[in-house]
Amino acid sequence: MLVIFKNSENYLGKSKTYGDFAFCDGKLVSLDSIAPSILDGGDTVTFNNCLILPGFCDVHVHFREPGFLYKEDIFTGSVSAAAGGYTDVCTMPNLNPVPDSKENLKIQLDAIDKKAVVRVHPFGALTVAEAGKEAADIEGMAADVVGYSDDGRGVQSGEMMESLMRRVSALGKVVSAHCEDNSLLRGGYIHDGEYARAHGHRGICSESEWGPIARDIELARTTGVKYHVCHISTKESVDMIRKAKAEGVNITCETGPHYLILDDSNLQEDARFKMNPPLRDKSDREALVSGVLDGTIDMIATDHAPHSAEEKSRGLEKSAMGVVGLESAFAEMYTNFVRTGKMSLERLLELMVYNPRERFDIKGDMGFTVWDVEHETTIEPRLFFTKGRSTPFEGDRVYGTCLLTVCDGRIVYKNDTEI
Repeated sequence: MLVIFKNSENYLGKSKTYGDFAFCDGKLVSLDSIAPSILDGGDTVTFNNCLILPGFCDVHVHFREPGFLYKEDIFTGSVSAAAGGYTDVCTMPNLNPVPDSKENLKIQLDAIDKKAVVRVHPFGALTVAEAGKEAADIEGMAADVVGYSDDGRGVQSGEMMESLMRRVSALGKVVSAHCEDNSLLRGGYIHDGEYARAHGHRGICSESEWGPIARDIELARTTGVKYHVCHISTKESVDMIRKAKAEGVNITCETGPHYLILDDSNLQEDARFKMNPPLRDKSDREALVSGVLDGTIDMIATDHAPHSAEEKSRGLEKSAMGVVGLESAFAEMYTNFVRTGKMSLERLLELMVYNPRERFDIKGDMGFTVWDVEHETTIEPRLFFTKGRSTPFEGDRVYGTCLLTVCDGRIVYKNDTEI
């Protein structure tokens, strides 16, 4: 198949270029370089007035395989990623079995080899069964993991975290920390803010996140480990990380589109607004936006976390925590930040393409993704490729439709809907 892009902006080089391009024989080339005999060959698709962007990279997704295939599997998760413009994703280790040893990790690696349509890079667990009691086989998994995390469960012991950091540092890998102090949760399930108090819900205080970050910053300073903070959501977290960076601590962080666009004033009695950490106060959202714009926050990660419809049907209190995000992330970020002039497209590409790969040492061809950003569409979960349907962005009107994604020289997603 020959795919032609007419009157398009190409961001794959050192500087953007304008013109007509074609995808042919696994490569993106100038349309002028295509022989007339190929152009007249018949099997041709043409897209007009598009953006050609490097493939996105998400360092925080949950594909649920092995162990929870009814929620998601490697195939459906990776197809969802491709439909969202992603060519590299990093999967978190809260699986069954947990990838805490070379043997357990191999189960996931085999599934990736057989089913993935984009490049999937697994995290290894920091502790056995992510229980926080005994170190996982850090060294044994090193050749096959992108980093280490006990995502979904914060490492509660500072002594344990320091020991883990030293071992990971010796390998030159990243500790990607889910920062959550269990002693401060007190049965909460949404932010401890105005909505929780007005509607009789139990809240999660901000200190449950920033407290462990404060501890880990000092441990990272001592050990020199490459330290990365998952899904930050509070203004205190932003301030601490900004200060730590200025002091030379080897620290990076991520946040998600939902924390930048929504806050607890947007909450409804619907579990599509329930995730961990929760949507915080307006002042937290504003601090996160400032952190993204000034470089304190290094990358956008979706924390794509699919659950079954039944698991998300029990209201705010009893439903599972987690929302999906791979198929809506770019359109939401483009609509709310680039189109409004708050952020340049180049800055968004730093957050979604370059910074994640640099931090986690993800090498290789980034591939590319093609978007029509003048097309206004509605976020409709029923059309998602992921098995998950729960998103706080359901019904949003956004600009941005993914037309094509290419990974390792292969078309892994093509939009067949007439636009």
